[in-house]
Amino acid sequence: MLLNLHVRNLALIDESEVDFGQGLNILTGETGAGKSILMGSVNLALGGRYTADMLRSGEKSGLVELTFSVEDPRIIKKLEALDLTPDNGMVTLSRKLMEGRSISRINGETVSMGTLKEAAGLLIDIHGQHDSQTLLKRKNHLALLDLYTGEKIRPVKAEMADAYSELCEIGRQLEESSLDDESRRRELSLAEFEVNEIEEAALADGEDEELEQLYRRMTESRKITEAVAETYQYTSEDSGANASDCLSRAIRAFQEVAEFDEQAAQLYSQLLDADSLLNDFNRELSEYAKSFEFSEEEFRETEERLNLINHLKAKYGKSIRDIYEYCQQKKDRIEALNDYDAFIKDLEEKKRKAEARAAKAAEKLSAMRREHAVLFADEIKKQMKELNFLDTRLELRLTGTGRYSANGSDEAEFYLAVNPGEPLKSLADIASGGELSRIMLAVKTVLADVEDTPTLIFDEIDAGISGITADKVSEKLRLIAKSRQVICITHLPQIAAAADVHFLIEKSAGERTVHTEIRRLDEEESVMELARILGGSKITDHIIESAREMKDLAMSER
Repeated sequence: MLLNLHVRNLALIDESEVDFGQGLNILTGETGAGKSILMGSVNLALGGRYTADMLRSGEKSGLVELTFSVEDPRIIKKLEALDLTPDNGMVTLSRKLMEGRSISRINGETVSMGTLKEAAGLLIDIHGQHDSQTLLKRKNHLALLDLYTGEKIRPVKAEMADAYSELCEIGRQLEESSLDDESRRRELSLAEFEVNEIEEAALADGEDEELEQLYRRMTESRKITEAVAETYQYTSEDSGANASDCLSRAIRAFQEVAEFDEQAAQLYSQLLDADSLLNDFNRELSEYAKSFEFSEEEFRETEERLNLINHLKAKYGKSIRDIYEYCQQKKDRIEALNDYDAFIKDLEEKKRKAEARAAKAAEKLSAMRREHAVLFADEIKKQMKELNFLDTRLELRLTGTGRYSANGSDEAEFYLAVNPGEPLKSLADIASGGELSRIMLAVKTVLADVEDTPTLIFDEIDAGISGITADKVSEKLRLIAKSRQVICITHLPQIAAAADVHFLIEKSAGERTVHTEIRRLDEEESVMELARILGGSKITDHIIESAREMKDLAMSER
């Protein structure tokens, strides 16, 4: 569950920290107090869109941090698949916000935005006040069904995606291979020329690297040869007053002394070793010099060969291996063009098989969706009944599109009849705003049970409802909160009264700045906040008593 939210330098928030509890966490406050800032903070920590104007005025950086406790072994296993391991059962998602960019971290380690979003999706699910509008878009209905179907549908969808990819590739090949006789002759002639040009070059693996190294030695040989010659002059016996000559004189001068004294003998031995080392050095230096003796003809041949290889690289690939791969592709193409009718016939047969494979995968996917569409609609209807939809009928209808995609060939759409005797109509055509909010709450409840999401956040799920319906929504939120953590922003006293933990969001003004603060209310403060919601600016003793009664009634129904 979500343990802590820490926000710094975001919009009207200087610095704020909230410790959430188990069960139903309710946040209330005056309009404009900053409830939307709170939700925006959470969304940012989960990978939401960030712009520099979200920072608090005058600040260059900000921070949003969420800390979760993770106990479910299934969630831990999924996190480990992302190379993320809870630290003592804790996972902290943080996002440092700077001008024009942000840095995301999980347990202190920098991660990509994709990893942050994937990890967040395992830990928390947010339903914002505008999310109900997703039900108005038919394309989202199929996605909701697939989400409900869960892990079982993933291999089937992967099979469909692979079959569709194969079908598209063969279709592309057929389209590219549609040539008239003249175009085929031109392509054949060009392919034969390119193959001949590559094969005549007779390239060898690694030849380019060897030639480049040799060419560098050739172009640098003059400078190296001069350095070698000068070094040889100072060390070789072939010229006077050099190191070798001087060393020989030293040996002759010290030879007799070495016979009379042990220490002199040791020094004499070292002198002999130095002479031997210098002789070895001179021999190797002489051989090294010979390696830089190139004729003009050798230099020209090397240069011409390198130019040829670089010319072929410019035309056919970045390496010799790439060039030969291109050559093989052209050979295959020549073979196809020489027997063009057979080649097209073979492609058409492959396309037929690919279409059959795609059709089989699409039907398998459709069958699974049809089976779960009935179950999904029934589950949603059960939840809707508990949200004061008493005689409602709901169906999730699947229809074929008549074409394949990576997602199969299905379309899905919810159909709804709110009153008895009414025909089923498209959900988008008949549902009101308040109805959409409750239907989305029902959908979220069903999907939360399927996915075992440990924390659910509802931002103003109460839009467009009141009275008995508000009581029903309150009951539903209490029921959900028995098995998982629920965080809910609300304006309705019926929902706020059900809080296990109640927070107040307040805006306060200083001399030059405005701050948004979030604080946890005790039981008496919670009653007074309920009274404010009930009575507005005029809070009487009667209103306070009504608020207390509402709170006591909600607690008794737990």
